[in-house]
Amino acid sequence: MITIMLVDDHPVVREGLRGMLESEPDFSVVGEAGSGDEAVALDRVKQPDVILMDLRMPGLDGVGATRKILRQTPGRRVVVLTTYETDADILRAVEAGASGYLLKDVSRTELAGAIRAAARGETVLAPSVAGKLVNRVRNPEPPSLSARETEVLRLVAKGGTNADIGRTLHISEATVKTHLLRVFGKLSVSDRTAAVTTAMARGLLG
Repeated sequence: MITIMLVDDHPVVREGLRGMLESEPDFSVVGEAGSGDEAVALDRVKQPDVILMDLRMPGLDGVGATRKILRQTPGRRVVVLTTYETDADILRAVEAGASGYLLKDVSRTELAGAIRAAARGETVLAPSVAGKLVNRVRNPEPPSLSARETEVLRLVAKGGTNADIGRTLHISEATVKTHLLRVFGKLSVSDRTAAVTTAMARGLLG
């Protein structure tokens, strides 16, 4: 028997899902939550095998709830079930540790199959979502620098030392160093000269 918890801020949606899922012989809906915070608390009590998680809810959203639940129970299988499929939503959910991402127009048969797959430890993605993730991997967005990181790098390009930059921007040398380390990480470089030349080549310094 696969135990399931439903998380959605619309009672009618939860009721419909419960009716649909409990008609399956190997499913048991053990709990319902109407918010992310409620889901985190209920997860501790019900210990479901799979959680169907709505994405957008008042207060703690589905991504935040997923992150908290997986922090308290690392093995939990959370499948996002939503009407939204923007790149940002998908990436946030996957980065939070969701085991799957399905859209609410999924058929009953597909949903049941996805829940069983998630319970087995598999990743389940709607075809359109899988396509977006593949496209994102093949065509990653170029790194972007914050306004402060850009200011620091511009001053580096002019030959400023960490102390010079700190005085100009009224920040400590340690803070300058922190900004530079973040820039190095974003640009995949290891020194100041490479950071400046790479940023210029990518048009990040204007």
